[in-house]
Amino acid sequence: MVSFTYTAADAEKSRGVRRMKALATGLLALVATVYALATWAKSAGAGGWAGYVAAAAEAGMVGALADWFAVTALFRRPLGLPIPHTAIIPTKKDQLGASLGSFVGENFLSADVVRGRLRGFGIARRLGLWLADPAHADRVTSELAAALRGALTVLRDADVQAVVGEAITRRAETAEIGPGLGKTLERMVADGSHRRAVDLVCARGHDWLITHRDAVMEAIEGGAPGWTPRFVDRRIGERVYKELLRFVTEMRDMPGHPARGAIDRFLTDFAADLQGDTDTRARVERLKSELLARPEVQDVIASAWSSVRGLILAAAEDEQSQLRRRARASLISLGTRLSTDARLQTKVEGWAEDAAAYVVTTYRTEITSLITDTVAGWDATQTSKKIEANIGRDLQFIRINGTVVGALAGLLIYTLSHALGG
Repeated sequence: MVSFTYTAADAEKSRGVRRMKALATGLLALVATVYALATWAKSAGAGGWAGYVAAAAEAGMVGALADWFAVTALFRRPLGLPIPHTAIIPTKKDQLGASLGSFVGENFLSADVVRGRLRGFGIARRLGLWLADPAHADRVTSELAAALRGALTVLRDADVQAVVGEAITRRAETAEIGPGLGKTLERMVADGSHRRAVDLVCARGHDWLITHRDAVMEAIEGGAPGWTPRFVDRRIGERVYKELLRFVTEMRDMPGHPARGAIDRFLTDFAADLQGDTDTRARVERLKSELLARPEVQDVIASAWSSVRGLILAAAEDEQSQLRRRARASLISLGTRLSTDARLQTKVEGWAEDAAAYVVTTYRTEITSLITDTVAGWDATQTSKKIEANIGRDLQFIRINGTVVGALAGLLIYTLSHALGG
């Protein structure tokens, strides 16, 4: 059972209830005293007025006692007697909670009620006016940034890296890259974009040959037959080296060199094979699978999350970052549109109504069970005391009113009886 915590306000309300109980009980004692004195005066021959006073006082006592019984029966058993249908709140607490849950579900959690309330709010326009205020946009941006930082902090990097790596790898494995590469290469050859790469390769090749002349010469001489004289091998090596250097230099300096044209034709044919030749496409896919399986590539894919996470955190923490500035501008723009565009307002309000209606119709039982389960978990005695502290003062007025109304009704009945009887 769940107990309530009594606050200072509850204690003050309880004192008020006790004062009203004392007042109502004092009034009952007063009319009882009046009844006793009036009855004695009537028997002593004081006159007809004593009968009227006695009748009024008698009816006042009856009304006070009846209302005392009714009020007391709500919270406890009168005089501790096991009278049926008393101590209603402690004994019927769970049924009251279920009835309250049903009442809320039927009258507040219906789709028509929710739609009507939301439609009357003009929620889209109000939200738009609120977001259009730069101060509010700044506040929302800050809260979003804080939420984003919190989410990134909670997430474990290893788990996210595993998910990201698996997703990238799976996507790369299922998507055929040959045709896409072929179309890209075809466009690059068509507009001459590849020539910068050829220029770079020729320039680096020329520089490499200059720097590594001895290594080239050794490679050429090492491939010569063993029976040839060494001076012949050197002369041949020097000749081959000079021709190779001349060839590379001409390719570097002559945009119209025949070898460049051959490269263009090769790349054009290769682009076509990437798009249409089955064998070429299959070989590219095998090469792609081999590259994806290498640990180095997997490490690069997994580390992508760390880089992205760092960039997002830095942008979220910096109030002047492009991320936060763009988010702020987008919120202000959205707010302006929402506050002025009637069609957008209608659309957003329709979404809100549909979402709210779906929630209340789908989860009505779960929502109302919150009421019934909460009430069922309350301690019966503590619940009764808590409710009495909050509404008991008003209930004591029922006892006072019952005394007064009973006395007036008794006086009226006694008067009518004497009038009609003679």
